[in-house]
Amino acid sequence: MSDSAPSRILLVEDDEISRQLLARALERRGCEVVECANGREALQLVENSGPVLLVLDYEMPEFTGAQICEMIRKHKDPAIATLPIILLTAHTGEEHEVESLASGADDFITKPVNVTILKARIDTQIRLHEMRMQLQQQNAELEQWRHDHELDLEAASLTQQAMLPVRPPPLKGWDVAAYYQPVIQIGGDIFDWTRLPDGSWLFWIADVTGHGVSAALHTALIKLLFRHAAAEYSEPCKILAAINTEYFAVFKGKSFMTAACVAVRSGNSRVHFAGAGHPPLFISRVTVAAEALPSLAPPIGIAPSFHCEESGAAILPGDTVLLYTDGLYSAVGHDGERLKPEDLPRYFPAKSPSAAEFVDHTVAAVCGAEGAPLPDDLAAIALRRQ
Repeated sequence: MSDSAPSRILLVEDDEISRQLLARALERRGCEVVECANGREALQLVENSGPVLLVLDYEMPEFTGAQICEMIRKHKDPAIATLPIILLTAHTGEEHEVESLASGADDFITKPVNVTILKARIDTQIRLHEMRMQLQQQNAELEQWRHDHELDLEAASLTQQAMLPVRPPPLKGWDVAAYYQPVIQIGGDIFDWTRLPDGSWLFWIADVTGHGVSAALHTALIKLLFRHAAAEYSEPCKILAAINTEYFAVFKGKSFMTAACVAVRSGNSRVHFAGAGHPPLFISRVTVAAEALPSLAPPIGIAPSFHCEESGAAILPGDTVLLYTDGLYSAVGHDGERLKPEDLPRYFPAKSPSAAEFVDHTVAAVCGAEGAPLPDDLAAIALRRQ
């Protein structure tokens, strides 16, 4: 209740003497009282005078206090429909108490009225009403913030989707497919492919800590860094080292990411791989068990120095190379245990399908039914030698 102005009370009582005595007693206790003698006049005053609370006598001609209360609660204006109402009744039976509360009254007091108690009840109801109004205002502001946040996420999602490659590269002898599914509209995973100065194609993938708009902004920077590094170097390790230098210069060790990249020359059967704190590259072989190439460098952005080692492997026709983020194995397996990277090969398809079928089958096998929620952002690139 505000201390700057007296509370404006509408007192509705058909007995003139009782009304005047009660009004003077409330005024002496700091209330501004508007008086009226019947329900019809009360409904007009509610719309015109703007009281903060009503005190209604239960027994009145034409409309009882309970009936007036019901009409106010049905008012089309929420500010009027939610006004605090206290009923005064000479009845002490349970039936009238139930009727008073069922009609929408916030409280009731039996006659003869103890003015001190009535004033305390008035103060309590006004305080509760103001708290409800504040809560409604906060909820409205929160809903507006949520709406604006959803619009921001939608715009960021469209922007991030636009950063992802749309068509497979013109890499002769290879079939390429990708998969991307963030936990929310936008995520911290990003991938792309680009041609290197020596004519090879670089396929890269990165995973930034976190989700949401902040992580999405990081992915925009990462794509820019990979583009710049890939325009200057052809070796995966040199590319990662250049990115680490730029990334650390921006964040000074306060943010880091994992990344991996593989270089493939058109018509060539060999891939060159380098990873920085990233899950190992898998090669699903047609004739033998799957092979893993580990990441041998630390995550990007931890320190200005960066030591990287490159590994390579020959890829036979029908073999599939899989780059992915840790979202692929962060799900819980069928046995209830959290998966590890070395568990992934048992989910690879037994036959040698297309790259798209390979990655779709693997994701579905690991993560369960289509549409099931993912515990983390997931991105993957499959390269199948034709």
